[in-house]
Amino acid sequence: MAVLIDENTRMLIQGITGRFGQGVARRMLEVGSKVVAGVTPGRGGQSVWGVPVYDTVQEALEAVGSVDAAVTVVPGPDAKVAVLEAFKAGIKTVLMRVERVPLHDALWVISHAKKYGIRVIGPGSAGVVSPGKASLGGLGGFIGSSDLPRIAFKPGRIGVISRSGGQVSTLGWVVSSAGFGISTAVHLGSESVLGTTLAELLPLFQEDEGTDGVVYFGEIGTFMEEEAGEVVSAGGYRKPLVAYIAGKGLPSGLRFSHASAIVEGGRGTAEGKIEALKAVGAHVVDRPEDIGPLLQKVFEK
Repeated sequence: MAVLIDENTRMLIQGITGRFGQGVARRMLEVGSKVVAGVTPGRGGQSVWGVPVYDTVQEALEAVGSVDAAVTVVPGPDAKVAVLEAFKAGIKTVLMRVERVPLHDALWVISHAKKYGIRVIGPGSAGVVSPGKASLGGLGGFIGSSDLPRIAFKPGRIGVISRSGGQVSTLGWVVSSAGFGISTAVHLGSESVLGTTLAELLPLFQEDEGTDGVVYFGEIGTFMEEEAGEVVSAGGYRKPLVAYIAGKGLPSGLRFSHASAIVEGGRGTAEGKIEALKAVGAHVVDRPEDIGPLLQKVFEK
């Protein structure tokens, strides 16, 4: 089994004809995703890697039938309009594979999504991959002759959640090198506000019979780990959780990596996150390379 997507998920890509969109489409197809349509206004009638292109999302659905998930690959200032189009068409999962979305637009999109029961992943998410089944956004797809995706994203029973897009591959490699594989890997996104958080994903992995535990990469800033601790404390997630938090010891006011990774007023520190996770029984490591050996210890039991 898998979380969020599987081999039966029917997908659509908004912005598929741009250079970046074409690359996303290719990687999604290489993993095995069912990409049934692409949308770019004014480019209807074209095709990208064999995927038919339509002028609007509604036209695409009328031609190919139902779509379960959309990937939005458009410039940040245009993202709100594109996502709203997917919402209106009834698509229930939308991955915003786009950065630099204006804050007001991102807040509007997330508020609208929660109101109407639509799951938004991102903004700034590199994607979701269930190895051997599907990729939403191209995560885990092959790039040239690189063997990294094949090594880092082997099918298995460990979930991966990361605040950093690059570290999704690192975690996947560490997990797979330790003799495990990945059920589903999710990049939450790099923007200051996100549609889906760690606390919202953990219960999904708890319900997934194909996941035995979760590995998490976090950063300073925001309160996702504290919220996740509340979920675990309430019984919403009961499987092993192994975590690494980057940015330990950084002073207040110093920005680290992503837009939201900043400690302000003593809040959002790595130390606070580590304490919150340890308090509910999570295994928190000091270095990413410690994750593999710890997983082996946890599952030896």
